[in-house]
Amino acid sequence: MSAIEKFADRARSVGRTIILPEGQDYRVVLAANKAIDEKVVKKIIVLGTEKEISEACAKAGIAERKFECLDYMASPLLKEFADEMYEMRKAKGVTPEKALAMVSSRIYFGAMMCRRGLGDGLVAGSIASTADMLRAAFHCIGTAPGIKSASSTFVMDLATPSPAGDDVLLFADCGVNPNPDANQLVDIAMATSATYRALLGGTPKVAFLSFSTKGSASNDILVKITEAAKMFAEKVAAEKLDIVCDGELQADAALVPSVAAAKAPGSPVAGAANVLIFPDLNAGNIAYKLVQRLGHAQAYGPVLQGLAKPLNDLSRGCSADDIYGEIVITVCQSIK
Repeated sequence: MSAIEKFADRARSVGRTIILPEGQDYRVVLAANKAIDEKVVKKIIVLGTEKEISEACAKAGIAERKFECLDYMASPLLKEFADEMYEMRKAKGVTPEKALAMVSSRIYFGAMMCRRGLGDGLVAGSIASTADMLRAAFHCIGTAPGIKSASSTFVMDLATPSPAGDDVLLFADCGVNPNPDANQLVDIAMATSATYRALLGGTPKVAFLSFSTKGSASNDILVKITEAAKMFAEKVAAEKLDIVCDGELQADAALVPSVAAAKAPGSPVAGAANVLIFPDLNAGNIAYKLVQRLGHAQAYGPVLQGLAKPLNDLSRGCSADDIYGEIVITVCQSIK
């Protein structure tokens, strides 16, 4: 069973409404119908004019729409959202006219729907850029309580289980924060732990990765990693969180029980990490692509995390099945 099939079983256990802003894209309407057919959502709302959605459905070969349509530019919500955006951003110099222009973007409009509770999450980016998605997320949704820095994770569906027996690992941050400091690494670890629990339901086992294991090397670039690992462990203990963590660890000490026993005896993670926290974007991005291309893993993401409501980005080269997969992940992220 693939990771998405596992996540779909969790998604079916809750009734959620997902917003898909890019109704002019035939891949989006295909994914919307599939999500309804597979019962992973209660409702899908697709944004677009009747002309846009009709043309997209015709291109997709869809005769029956199983999703709801909303012409956001003709909706009375547009004025309400513009007023709300102005109040939210006027201290930043946003005028009423600028606020209206912002929420006239279908991505912003969809994000505001989530802010209002009209949707439990949003998936877009088959047409919009990642920068557009991030701006909408930060301006409309903001970060979750206790999190100052949003981040991303890649869900790695492994072709072969890890030495500890895991089929799915989470890699973070591989797409948002270029060079996080220790505090940001703690936020990344907290958010990725929440994502792991939402998707898989088990205990996150978090490893802060490095080229050193428990002081086996000494270099200034290790300081932030050791500090982050210490702060995170203290936070987990103070808040009595069901999270196992350790660091700094080399990748083999994090993932191979026999290596952990030799290099890091007594490590709580004990070579069974399922959440890998990388020191920077260089390391994380390189690692996920190596595992994807050489290890033949399926990589889902970047999944945005640490937000007050789940909003997820797509590659502009995505397929309808890719969009469906992101819908499933987004539903799972909404589970508290």
